[in-house]
Amino acid sequence: MGRIQVLSVNISEKKGTIKKPVDQIELNEMGVVSDAHAGDWHRQVSLLGKESIDKFSAEAKREIAYGEFAENITTEGILLYECHPLDRFKIGETELEVTQIGKKCHGSSCAIFQEVGNCVMPKEGIFARVIKTGTVKPGDEFIYIPRKLTVMIITLSDRASKGIYKDKSGPRLNQILTDFLKKEKWPVEIESVIIPDDEEQLGKLLDESIKQGIDFVFTTGGTGISQRDITIDVVKDRLDKEIPGIMELIRVKYGAVKPNALLSRSVAGVMKQTLIYTLPGSTRAIDEYMDVIKPTLIHSLYMLYALDMH
Repeated sequence: MGRIQVLSVNISEKKGTIKKPVDQIELNEMGVVSDAHAGDWHRQVSLLGKESIDKFSAEAKREIAYGEFAENITTEGILLYECHPLDRFKIGETELEVTQIGKKCHGSSCAIFQEVGNCVMPKEGIFARVIKTGTVKPGDEFIYIPRKLTVMIITLSDRASKGIYKDKSGPRLNQILTDFLKKEKWPVEIESVIIPDDEEQLGKLLDESIKQGIDFVFTTGGTGISQRDITIDVVKDRLDKEIPGIMELIRVKYGAVKPNALLSRSVAGVMKQTLIYTLPGSTRAIDEYMDVIKPTLIHSLYMLYALDMH
């Protein structure tokens, strides 16, 4: 990736209309000062790449001016629509956090659609909120900071921690998450540890994960009803919010054919800004549980950071 820069900054006083280039824009905690889209919401600043504008210009067989698609910031050197929500951009002293990729098109009721004949923003425009305020102007360097997801996998097993047998559930979970997030094109860093069924050791790992702001914690093992099954009790002490539907569905789905599955006390929930899921300690259970959990992971993260993805 070569140099990324700001080509144009643009403002409109009314929503649904094209924006006009200006010498510079001021970003405050509400977005672009004097722009119609400023406000206490997640789409404070809109961005569109010259790459997208050029593509549409060729299809439309006419030149498209910067701001015609109502973007506040026109960039060059990056395919913005390949970014993810929670990625960040530094432009001079300012910093933006991506909150949405694309948007619903209002079609013929939109002044832009009427004037230009189509709109590229619903597919390739992106939106952001202001993290650090300041001034942005054409020629400013545009620094892309992708959001790397962090995952902690904790296997609880007295025998595996002593080396009596090899842990299989942790590596299986690691592989599932790696494959899933690679498919979603999310960079990820995964750490795996094996500990005995010990309340103190598990508590320390959870507290450290919370302190570091780890995105996802997964535990395997200790979800049953024996005296040594302490995982759920330790985790519940640290939950700010439980997400009961996930594990309820899993117990119903698999308990209908395998009654022993109903004995699992697994929970899912939120510890500060960390999502946690407690899974049984078998590879078969890992596969079954993750089939249900995977589709909820990214949306749960977005909800945790107050992103309205509806």
